[in-house]
Amino acid sequence: MASRSLPATISRHLFVPRGAPRSACCTFARVARPNRPAWEAHRRPALRIAGQRRALSSTARKRLADVDDTFDPRQQDREADEVDVCIVGGGPAGLSAAIKLKQLATEAGNEDFRVLLLEKAGELGDHIVSGNVIEPSALSELLPDWNSEDNPTRFEHTTVAREDRMRFLTKNSSIPLPKPPQMSNHGNHIISLNQLAKWMGERAEEIGVEIYPGFAASEILYNSEGVVKGVATNDVGISRDGKPKDSFERGMEFHARVTLLAEGCHGSLAKQVIKKFDLRRDSQHQTYGLGIKEVWEVQPEKFQSGLVVHSLGYPLPSDTYGGGWMYHFGDNMVSIGLVVGLDYPNPWLAPYGEFQKMKHHPLYRDVLEGGKCISYGARTLVEGGFQSIPKVAFPGGALIGDTAGFVNLPKVKGTHTAMRSGMLAAEAAWDALQSNSDGGTVFLYDYEEKLRNSTIWSELKQVRNMRPSFHSPLGLYGGILYSGLEAYILRGKAPWTLNHGKPDHAATKPADQCKKIEYPKPDGKISFDILTSVSRSGTNHEEDQPVHLQVKDWDAHAAKEWPIYKGVENRFCPAGVYEYVEDDSKDLGVRFQINAQNCVHCKTCDIKVPDQDINWATPQGGEGPKYVLT
Repeated sequence: MASRSLPATISRHLFVPRGAPRSACCTFARVARPNRPAWEAHRRPALRIAGQRRALSSTARKRLADVDDTFDPRQQDREADEVDVCIVGGGPAGLSAAIKLKQLATEAGNEDFRVLLLEKAGELGDHIVSGNVIEPSALSELLPDWNSEDNPTRFEHTTVAREDRMRFLTKNSSIPLPKPPQMSNHGNHIISLNQLAKWMGERAEEIGVEIYPGFAASEILYNSEGVVKGVATNDVGISRDGKPKDSFERGMEFHARVTLLAEGCHGSLAKQVIKKFDLRRDSQHQTYGLGIKEVWEVQPEKFQSGLVVHSLGYPLPSDTYGGGWMYHFGDNMVSIGLVVGLDYPNPWLAPYGEFQKMKHHPLYRDVLEGGKCISYGARTLVEGGFQSIPKVAFPGGALIGDTAGFVNLPKVKGTHTAMRSGMLAAEAAWDALQSNSDGGTVFLYDYEEKLRNSTIWSELKQVRNMRPSFHSPLGLYGGILYSGLEAYILRGKAPWTLNHGKPDHAATKPADQCKKIEYPKPDGKISFDILTSVSRSGTNHEEDQPVHLQVKDWDAHAAKEWPIYKGVENRFCPAGVYEYVEDDSKDLGVRFQINAQNCVHCKTCDIKVPDQDINWATPQGGEGPKYVLT
């Protein structure tokens, strides 16, 4: 495919002149910002009206409105760009696919092969949160000198894992458990996934990947035959009531022969594609966990470089799957967090409250006391494993990384599998495009075959029964025993595959059937109120824009949910987005309210709300959290 340039209004702000050194080519956020959000720096409104291209100024809008009060600038044509491969999502999976594709193109001498990556965060890494001990196998395969002393651009922000500990917690005690072989971290590295994404983005740009941070892909585009032909970014400058403001700017279309969705867990576009092409027809439903995390700077005498700690039990009740972690990395830095399985039954349970309780357990408190919390974040993660992998290829594209569910939960790892899936998809896409040069529909048949022959498949198959065993009749303690049997003896060779049971939202019981949970008041030293934590996430959204947490009728939602679940939305959200406010004018005596500005893009609401009537959609590009060291 011939290389095509971006529309001039965008391209002139983003690229150095042809022939300039590659080091001068940067992400958009670094080229044209100062003192402005990344998305604002590189977007330029452009419409085609009467065959001419012109900016939509407030004066022009008024003139058009005077002529026709039905004029809606969102009905105007969008600018379009055409590339070979479009990747949505700038995490490890998307960046691995992008880098591999450009490596293959370079080896073939095809300098015009265009790989374009869209990322909704203002800068790569801003929306990535993970307690991460990385198995470096895939990274070493993709970029062999990633940690070499001889490489001047090596990834330096890494701490070698030196010691593993596994503990079962009661309220005041910590009981050592044998470490399952899958959880051995010998040869692994404790890193910030946030920093890794930024570093991988720099490596991708060096070899010619076009990276668009601050562009929120919000729509799948199809051709006349129903084949995916790319994506469109959302419009910006729309008021809360849905009307264009003076700052309105039309979104942009990116057309591609292959579109790879690497949005991470429960992607908003992937959700649509899975439904349209019935990609779950041969798999079980996905099940999820919510990970809540903080990064602390601790006192030097309490820091143990390379220590990896995992815990089960307290504070979670026995009918709730989950566990905690504490990783010592960098210079006196500690990553601490709790994962709560979202198939928990009690609507009174608040994952955020459980995390605050966990930090007061002696195992964690003794390390955190006297330290300083510097960052907070939350994100859902896939827990379904092998039996929940959907069909990953669809006409015109594929799902990669966490979007497809490639997380080895018993191993507490997903980065290496996400990266490897991106690399396999890149190889399949490259081969398919080379053998289909006539412009016909591209289907990545080889991608699914490559997956089945990869370590991703064998890894996930081997541990497939561990997660669902905790919610069989065995319960928590039986699940621990069964997982030990799988880890040490069966090793995935059992002739059965356990089911996940009910979807997460359907597992929620009515409030009057469950014990109410009262959470202690935060002390402001180790535990914190939720708004203080959200302030540490760097989250920011323009207030006057449509609420991206879409509920068609707020009153109707409250009428369905409140009488049965008594405000479960307020408790499952780790950012204080949802509230039921006392209001005597309402029949229920409460009013449902959404504080969308607080949203940290974790996707919990879309997954856990019992009636499934909250749809998480992308807000304006460049908004949301701005995570540090997560």
